[in-house]
Amino acid sequence: MNATDRTPADLLRSALAADAGRPLVTFYDDATGERVELSVATFANWVAKTANLLQGDLSVGPGDRVALLLPAHWQTAVWLLACSSVGAVADMAGAPASADVVVSGPDTLEAARACRGERVALALRPLGGRFPQTPDGFVDYAVEAPSQGDRFAPFTPVDPEEPALIVAGAEFSGAEVVERALSEAPSLDLTGPGSRLLSGLPYDTWDGLSAGLYAPLAVGGSVVLCRNLDLLDGEGLAKRIESERVTAARH
Repeated sequence: MNATDRTPADLLRSALAADAGRPLVTFYDDATGERVELSVATFANWVAKTANLLQGDLSVGPGDRVALLLPAHWQTAVWLLACSSVGAVADMAGAPASADVVVSGPDTLEAARACRGERVALALRPLGGRFPQTPDGFVDYAVEAPSQGDRFAPFTPVDPEEPALIVAGAEFSGAEVVERALSEAPSLDLTGPGSRLLSGLPYDTWDGLSAGLYAPLAVGGSVVLCRNLDLLDGEGLAKRIESERVTAARH
């Protein structure tokens, strides 16, 4: 983190400048056996493409609310940083009916149809795979994102003091997300660059978002993000902690 970092998107830019090749998000789904590792550069590339999709194709700008009906997943982390890049408010598990855009996983499509704005569907399949057939009334993220530009510049500068995140009924500005993530990092045993936190927490609370994305990013560390971790036995968890060189864990 640099002293000038005021938003989560700023944190990502600093991480990219510091060491683009290091791992940032390593994702496991213990229901499917999926493992995906994204370097800072690869993650930032997905964020840029998603931000361009938001700003260009979906006409999302500062202050617009994007309801994210998504689990703890590497693609959810991408959407959170893309919203920060544009200046949109990322509303975790927010009400689709009052959102400007809804982004839904495969299990929440019916609820997402309440959104009167644009609707994006994520199949959440291994390797970012698309739906066999695009759900009616949605655009398929895996179809639309890859063709977007690899660099992103917001049409309007993002104000760090404006709302950026809503989770579990609490609203945070971009600056508050950065400040809180940084201040809580020591309590998560994140000591700085090289720290590697395994998180099995869901993304529907601040604690889950902090451990699973924001705090590791704030200190120059990385996260091993685990979905369906309860399906892994104690021996398997111990092996993962060892093989992934985990320095701290929350689950």
